[in-house]
Amino acid sequence: MKKIIFNKINDLFKFISSDNGIMFILALIALCIFCLLMPDSTEISLTATTIVTGSAGGKHIIDGPVTTSLSETTSPGLLRNEIDDRIVKIRPMSTPIDQLSRWAGSRACGSMIVDYYAVDTRPTETTLAVQYDENPADGANGYQIATIYTENDAIFDASETILVPEVQGYDSEGNYNGALVLYIVSKGETEGLNVIAVNGKRSGGYINVIPTIPEGAKLIRMGRAAAELDVQTPQFEAMPTKKQNFCQIFKAQVEQSTFQSIANKEVGWSFSDQEEVAIIDMRLGMEKNFLFGSRARVYDATKRSEVFVTGGIWQQAGKEFSYDKGAFDSSSLVSLSRNAFTGNAGSSRKILIGGSGLIETLNKMEYTKVISAGDKVTRWGIDFNELRTKFGTLYVIHSEVFDQCGHSDDGFILDPEYITKYCHVPFRTETLDLKKSGVRNTDAIVITEASCLVLRYPQAHMRIVANS
Repeated sequence: MKKIIFNKINDLFKFISSDNGIMFILALIALCIFCLLMPDSTEISLTATTIVTGSAGGKHIIDGPVTTSLSETTSPGLLRNEIDDRIVKIRPMSTPIDQLSRWAGSRACGSMIVDYYAVDTRPTETTLAVQYDENPADGANGYQIATIYTENDAIFDASETILVPEVQGYDSEGNYNGALVLYIVSKGETEGLNVIAVNGKRSGGYINVIPTIPEGAKLIRMGRAAAELDVQTPQFEAMPTKKQNFCQIFKAQVEQSTFQSIANKEVGWSFSDQEEVAIIDMRLGMEKNFLFGSRARVYDATKRSEVFVTGGIWQQAGKEFSYDKGAFDSSSLVSLSRNAFTGNAGSSRKILIGGSGLIETLNKMEYTKVISAGDKVTRWGIDFNELRTKFGTLYVIHSEVFDQCGHSDDGFILDPEYITKYCHVPFRTETLDLKKSGVRNTDAIVITEASCLVLRYPQAHMRIVANS
């Protein structure tokens, strides 16, 4: 076998070294050069379908049908996308709320009425309702048990600790040792908390005496402290609250008469251009309802039908921050950030949408190392200006809708992680055949969507309201 292979290879070398072999190699090289220098108008395809470039640069498909992939290859953009894909590209800066909801996707709902559950966190602080006076003689020479009354006893449980930042605590030597910390032994049968001091003071020969706590002092709920033999602890369950919103049917109709469509025009104004303008106007109207709408069911006596109006997220927000017009400075911005990012376990990056007055105020501020204005960033198809504080990052954008709705000096901080869009009818177009029905000699389409927005976690969102 090896001898046969050796003989074949030997014959091949003899052929290459012969005159015929040299001519074959030269012909092969010439063919390769011809293919490289061949003009575009004679393209060759090894597949069943051949794409030939025309004399003016056009593409011609022969020996096969036109497919979607071929169309995208030869004429990118020729095939029209579904309208739901295109609308996210139509003036996204004008309707940031609608844009964000579309980019994030939506949930289908089988009814015009949407029931959803929202949950928040248990409050972490309250104040003392009645002043507690120091009483060293009350109790043995050890941990003194005292009863305090708060404005909201219900947020506390036995074995939890309480921080009293306005009252000093002490170490075993009687030296200052940070703020006072209390431990809850039990809760009163009707009201009050039975507590002992973790770092109380020495007084009248007693140790760990609870010092005087003034009325209105802030009490901050901290973590539990269990004993070594404890197996169980007071139960804690967070129950979501059922809420409701209505889907609103948004519509826009575009018509063009047959004679209008065939008439000569000075500029290229087509039916698609009219459709785009209608979508812009429709989205602006939806944006106003999504922000400031009032949930209601209205009976239209003319149509003899009930109309659903969706509720906006402005009233759904669980927080509100007020500021005085003309007095908003860097300290106010720090306070705003603190309210927006603390006490709700939300995201560290949120969106601030504001009217022209609020945005003007933010632009006039002098930024420091504590508060810095970053570069523009693009998220969800929208260009934002980044505003960074120690509490978190705000993506800032101006919305004309706030100006148009009388909220030019107001704003809204939105947590994009906790907003949901429900669609009973997704954004779509329907062709109306008005010619056959004998109504009008026009080409017509109707754009429809039935949807609403809900805030799943109200405490993560905040209204910004300017005081007059």
